[in-house]
Amino acid sequence: MIETAFLDRAVARGIITQAQAHDLAGLSRETVDEPVPSAEAARDDEQLRLVTGFADIFVTIGLVLFLGTAAYIGTEVAGALVGHVLVAAMAWGLAEFFTRRRRMALPSIVLLLAFAGASFSALAFAFGDGSGLGGWVPALDLFGSGAASPGGLAIAGLGTLALCALHFRRFAVPVTIAAGTAALAATLLGLAFAAAPEAAARHSDALFVVAGLAVFALGMRYDLADPHRSGRKTDIAFWLHLLAAPLIVHPVLSNLVTVTQGATSSTAALAVLAIVLVLALVALITDRRAILVAAMVYTAVAFGTLIRDAGLASRSLPLSLLALGAFVLLLSAGWHPLRGLVLRLLPRGLSARLPHPLAHPPGTR
Repeated sequence: MIETAFLDRAVARGIITQAQAHDLAGLSRETVDEPVPSAEAARDDEQLRLVTGFADIFVTIGLVLFLGTAAYIGTEVAGALVGHVLVAAMAWGLAEFFTRRRRMALPSIVLLLAFAGASFSALAFAFGDGSGLGGWVPALDLFGSGAASPGGLAIAGLGTLALCALHFRRFAVPVTIAAGTAALAATLLGLAFAAAPEAAARHSDALFVVAGLAVFALGMRYDLADPHRSGRKTDIAFWLHLLAAPLIVHPVLSNLVTVTQGATSSTAALAVLAIVLVLALVALITDRRAILVAAMVYTAVAFGTLIRDAGLASRSLPLSLLALGAFVLLLSAGWHPLRGLVLRLLPRGLSARLPHPLAHPPGTR
């Protein structure tokens, strides 16, 4: 990958323009046709470029303070719609410097999330009819005032998708793909609730799971295109998996966790743990831990239920957290050997295509 300092010197001497430097940096990140993973990369199978130095954290603190205060003042003085538009415009303008010129990783992520969130909120307030979504699915009532309606949600999602596409074309921040995918999912959910509100509300959990599986499939498409995880596609895949995880896990496990408070709590808790083990298997196959992170809360509740039913109710919370911590540490310590075992059990053709920078199946080295 071309060093940032090298490109900056080339720009300073007038050899290339700033736009050309940005394009060269992007091309360098995308060059993954014949990747040669370094020894350092081989030790970490889920690398993610979040910070390049403490300057990233320092700038991020400033961005959060500045944009947060601007949102509050704008909303108080001119209303929610103008406040969100102001934040979106500021986030884009700041990205011109911190993303396009400075190429700072963490500030770029924060600015994209601020831009997409503010754009979505502004569009929802502009096109919502005030009927709200909380009566159907509380998770969809993203604005406590009830400004989002099914039609407004669909329009806001579609508009945010278009704006994310423009943002990606301009700045090429990997998380933008996940933000645009979330906007597309919001559009489809809004259309579903607008077309058949009662049926959509009745099957809302299934809709979220289907959306999560679609996002997961898109993430795997990027993963399979970069099996050595040495280019920008792996960053895009990471954010897509991070989005897919709660969409899949929450609707499936939340109902079981609710059941754990009833007479069949132990059975439901065991069912939760069984599902978590299946999710762990999927995580090992895909070499992605996001889906397990999304299930941690439910895993802790399941452990706590079993501990309580074993007669240790007074110590159920610390013991459940202890059990969860032990589970995570054991899985982390044995991740690579376990993954190697799982890959060897899969068909060789499939194993060769999966992301596996560490646990190479037999015959693929």
